[in-house]
This record gives sequence, C-alpha cells and structure tokens, in this order.
Amino acid sequence: MTTTERHPIRSAEAAAKQVSPSTAPKKRKRISTAEKKRRRAGWLMITPSVIHVGLWTLIPVIATFYLSFTDYGIFEAPKWIWFDNYVEMFNDAVFMQSIGNTVWYTFWTVPVSMAVAVVVAVLLNQGLKLQKFYRTAFFLPQVTATVAIAMVWLWIFNPQYGLLNAMLETLGIPGQAWLVDPQWALPAVILVGAWQGIGIKMLIYIAALQNIDESLYEAASLDGASSIRKFFSITVPMLKPATFFVFIISIIGAFQVFDQIYVLTDGGPANATTMMTYEVYRSAFQEFRMGMASAQSVVLFAFLLFVTLISRRVTKEED
Repeated sequence: MTTTERHPIRSAEAAAKQVSPSTAPKKRKRISTAEKKRRRAGWLMITPSVIHVGLWTLIPVIATFYLSFTDYGIFEAPKWIWFDNYVEMFNDAVFMQSIGNTVWYTFWTVPVSMAVAVVVAVLLNQGLKLQKFYRTAFFLPQVTATVAIAMVWLWIFNPQYGLLNAMLETLGIPGQAWLVDPQWALPAVILVGAWQGIGIKMLIYIAALQNIDESLYEAASLDGASSIRKFFSITVPMLKPATFFVFIISIIGAFQVFDQIYVLTDGGPANATTMMTYEVYRSAFQEFRMGMASAQSVVLFAFLLFVTLISRRVTKEED
C-alpha cells in the first residue's frame, strides 16, 4: 500500500497547497510594444523638466545648505566653520530686527489684502456693470513691474509734493515724511504691499465663488437669511480651500519681499524696513559673504516651512 493510499486526507491537503493561488507562481504581466513606446515617450517629455529642476533648484538648495556652514567669500575656497555663521547671525541685532520687520510686514499685508480681496471678489461676482474693467483694474498692479509701482509710490509718499500729503492737507491733517521717518516707513511699505497683492487673490476668490452651488443661497433665502448671514454661513466656509491656498502663497510672497524695499527705502531709515531677503542681499552682494547669506537663506526657508506646516495643521483640524 502506497503512502497516498494510507493517508488520503494528508495527500489531498498537500495537493491543495500546490495549486493554491497564494503559492502558485504569479505570471508577469506582459507589456505590449505600444505601452513601452508610450512610457518611453513620457519619460522623454519630462526629462527636460527634471533636468531643469535638478540644475536650478535641487543643486542650489543642496549647495546653500552646505555653504551655510562655511566661510565663503567668492574669491577664496569655502572654509568649513560649522555653526559659526548661525551663531553670529542670531547675535546680529540688525538681522534680528529684519526678522521682526518681516514678521510684522507679513502680519499686516497678508490678512488685510486677503480681506479686501474677498470683499472685492464677492462684489464683482454679482454681475455689476463694467465688471471686466474693474477686474482688470484690480489685477493690473499684479502684472506691473514692482519697480515701476515703487516709483509711483515714491511720488505719492513724497513729503513735499506727494499726492498723499496733499490729500491730507485738504483735510487739515499735517503731512508726514513717510519714507524718511522710522515711525512711518514700515507702515508705508506695508500699505504698498497690501495694495499690490489684492489683484491675484481677488481672481482666485472669484474662481472659487463661481464653483459654489447657487442652491445653497436659494435655500438660505427661503429661510430668511440676510446677505451678511449668507456671506459668513455659506461663502466663507465654502472658500476654505481657496483661502488656505491664498494664505500660503501670500505668506511666501510676503517673506520674499525685496524689490519695493530696495526702491522705496533701501532698508532704511535706521533699518526700520530691512527685511530678511534684504539682509541676504546685503550679505551676499554688498559684503560678499556668501556663507553668511546662505545661512540667512536657510533660516528664511525654515520660517516658511514652519508657517506652512502650522497652517496646514490648523486647516486639517478645522476640516
């Protein structure tokens, strides 16, 4: 008598294991020639972008982190000094003031421009006359060169023949030396930044408003809700995704402000408008301390990353 005949149940289990789908060898899915060509074409099309990102983004970022730990002045080889740049940077009163100025600038320009942009977007979404003209007028500062805009505001803020002081004098209010007085220089720069940032935020909010279902407003009207109640109970909650996107790009833009500072105040008076980006420029291209400029850039990147992560965390918790 064979083993199979003595133990029929055990033999059946063994046979079942041999043909079990989990233990059976999986057949490799054959890729057709046409699919291979499509994949090859896809890789060929994204190769230029990958090379561009690698050359102009990835490699500079890695080099910045490396140079931040060195004493590098362009004309000599980098010398490894560990954390000396960071220690000197955080002991520098001017750089610490630039951090405060940047945070204060961001604190005011971002929420003010966002609030005005929401209101303008809601008004322009109501089918007003000359709607396209108003959209263009609000968006025009966004596509105009920042240097040109700064030159116009230089005339507006001029203490002798500027438009702003002339308007204040008609109201009996004494004019100010807006860009020369340390007390008023930063508020003047904040005003320019908030005004210039309204246009792009307005367009994003208009696009988001057009995706809101009109039946929500109709149901609210049947319940007797006022326009203000509809705005805060329907419009604002439905704009949360757009608001988060606008908030992030606004913070990044505010932390990277440079052109208008360079033209309007050159960081003065008495470093009252010196921003972190301006300190990076000064360290790199005026003092030729590329190692210090790299360390300051790393700190700026850390600020942006921290604010973005916190904002994302808050948004997720609210959702």
